[in-house]
Amino acid sequence: MKQLLLIGIGPGNPRQITLEAIDALNRARVFFVLDKGADKNALLQVRKEILERHVSQPGYRLVSVEDPRREAGAADYTGAVQDWHRQRAVLYAELIERELADGECGAFLLWGEPTLYDSTLRILDQVRGRGLAFDLEVIPGISSVQALAARHRIALNRIGEPLTLLPGRRLAEQARIDNLVVMLDGQCAFARLEDPQLYIYWGAYLGTADEILISGPLLQVKARILEQREQARRRKGWIMDTYLLRRPL
Repeated sequence: MKQLLLIGIGPGNPRQITLEAIDALNRARVFFVLDKGADKNALLQVRKEILERHVSQPGYRLVSVEDPRREAGAADYTGAVQDWHRQRAVLYAELIERELADGECGAFLLWGEPTLYDSTLRILDQVRGRGLAFDLEVIPGISSVQALAARHRIALNRIGEPLTLLPGRRLAEQARIDNLVVMLDGQCAFARLEDPQLYIYWGAYLGTADEILISGPLLQVKARILEQREQARRRKGWIMDTYLLRRPL
């Protein structure tokens, strides 16, 4: 039986990887990487650095393939994502069938935590639906949400109060914000909020040499966040950021 590992590697710092993940890296002989283009070459380099730093057994293979493109700005967001997942499922099935021998172990190195805002588990369900059999193991990692709270030196939860976590496109639907984490906010939905009581704790490239942290009353700091975010995105060609919005008790 072929074996697959989904290994959480944290939000970008090669040192933010667990001992369990290091053990898993040394079990795998083939590592699958999706190439997202020249602008995001740094993401591939971080994965290579992790392998060079933590894999002690020589002879592993790095298999890099071009990532299918998702239709940006599609009117039917859910449909566009589902179509993108189907394309990835076809690609993953081909890779697993072609690159892994029976009994061999392969791995995907996933940003942050494999069970939080990552599609690989759902895509592999589709791969199984295509009739391909494999054993699957998930190795948890540090998420950008955890890294954000640690770098700002705040607790995510407050006593007796829930913590809401959602993607940026759903922020406008919230009638009231008390304690809320936002991920995948490419459109900067926070900039449209005008609540004078909200505080924001924002971070980009968390845990890396390029890390940017800004916090304070939302109305006072959101222009600075937008400016620094755009400057960083232009400089690097991509950006990974997340933030917490909080109303003081």
